[in-house]
Amino acid sequence: MPLKTAKRGAIPPFIVMDVMAAASAREATGKDVLHMEVGQPGTPAPSGAREAARAALDNDRIGYTLALGIPPLRERLSRHYKDMYGLDVASQRMVVTTGSSGAFVVSFLSVFDSGDRVALADPGYPAYRNILKSLGIEVVGIPVGPETNFQPTPGALANIEGDLDGLIIASPSNPTGTMIARDEMIALVDYCKERSIRLISDEIYHGITYEKPACSVLEFSDDAIIINSFSKYFSMTGWRLGWMVVPESLLRSVECLSQNLFISPPTLSQLAGVAAFDCGEELDALVANYKRNRDLLLEMLPKAGFDKLSQAEGAFYLYADVAHMTNDSQEFCRRCLAETGVAITPGIDFDPERGNRTVRFSFAGPYEEMAEAAKRLIDWKR
Repeated sequence: MPLKTAKRGAIPPFIVMDVMAAASAREATGKDVLHMEVGQPGTPAPSGAREAARAALDNDRIGYTLALGIPPLRERLSRHYKDMYGLDVASQRMVVTTGSSGAFVVSFLSVFDSGDRVALADPGYPAYRNILKSLGIEVVGIPVGPETNFQPTPGALANIEGDLDGLIIASPSNPTGTMIARDEMIALVDYCKERSIRLISDEIYHGITYEKPACSVLEFSDDAIIINSFSKYFSMTGWRLGWMVVPESLLRSVECLSQNLFISPPTLSQLAGVAAFDCGEELDALVANYKRNRDLLLEMLPKAGFDKLSQAEGAFYLYADVAHMTNDSQEFCRRCLAETGVAITPGIDFDPERGNRTVRFSFAGPYEEMAEAAKRLIDWKR
């Protein structure tokens, strides 16, 4: 009789990781790959962060830290909210995590029980859905499209049958790069407050915006959970460092969960993270490059037939409707990689119901690679 396996592990894969594996296999054969599949800056961590890490290694300061993070980083995060949003938020509410992924796990466990119902936009970041499912939480997808800028609205929430225990939002979002305007954000916050819906705001792409800055839910609510990361704006994906801003009432439960699940965030990354905040000029130059990439692709991709694109107001993604090209986005992306060397992500990763007709482009890489990728895609569809 076979040994039992847990049902919680029977969740869908994070397909972008499978695409990365396929791209790596192609590279191992000596063929080139232009990476537009993964949401990863094509640049190293900022120089100040790297220097701080080297100094920490030389001084052998790499041991456990407090579960909620080192005080200097928590204090620097508090100052960040004052500098960026004009908010006075106590450092005690700052929780340093093992990447934003650690923050998702801890936040979901701290406020949702098995059987609770949590809504999120489809298309949306797949790990929300898959982590929630592994915890026995019911995921309520909200189909969104260009008519609402691919973002949930109070009207869409009102159409959901039954009560909700939570709502997860992201602005700018992955995979569409769209944002929630200030008045629409206030309406969502008010809707959740009136119905005792726990709001979790993914603000990982704050800092990477093009025409206007993103507003934080923290400007309108002290009851929401805010999640952010050093991976995107700070270009520190592999350092696995993120943070949460949590209500004071949740601090102890978040601390106990963090102690038991992760012990503490990576020490070296925390020390580097403190220094990363002093590298604004260097980091803003990266954002300028992302904008240059976006503008290039908005001009070039329609020439390859990708003429139905999301508004990339922030982040570094374009989400394309390819229903006129395929009804199988996974096979489409497989052929694209095999025939052009351009790796892109199937929309089925972000939208289980309609993603067979969409794909995502990441434009976080070097400008020259984005230009070459666009040229190959144009040649491919001729």
